Amino acid sequence: MGLNSGKLDRRLQFRRAVLVDTGLSKSEKFHDHGSPVFAARQDVSDSEKFAAGAVQATLDTRFTVRSSPFTRDIEPSDRLTCEGLEFNIIGIKQIEGRKSFLEISCKALVK
Repeated sequence: MGLNSGKLDRRLQFRRAVLVDTGLSKSEKFHDHGSPVFAARQDVSDSEKFAAGAVQATLDTRFTVRSSPFTRDIEPSDRLTCEGLEFNIIGIKQIEGRKSFLEISCKALVK
């Protein structure tokens, strides 16, 4: 069964790290990268871990986006935001035939 554009009902904003020099130190800050793109979202699993007396909840999600020169340039070191959550990108792969769609596997910390 193929993915059609009607299922691309979420908007993603990719974010890319930029090195910022404060004069005393250099640090990475993430800024919006490109325009938002439409995607399909599939939450895969969620989990909770106890660390240092606190509960840390995570959400594993797969986003499917149309393959384009912009989306093929996305890297695992980038991040993305969707519906108020920021996701770390774990992996990116082509699906649905040659260069039609990309599947982006992500993990978010849930507050």
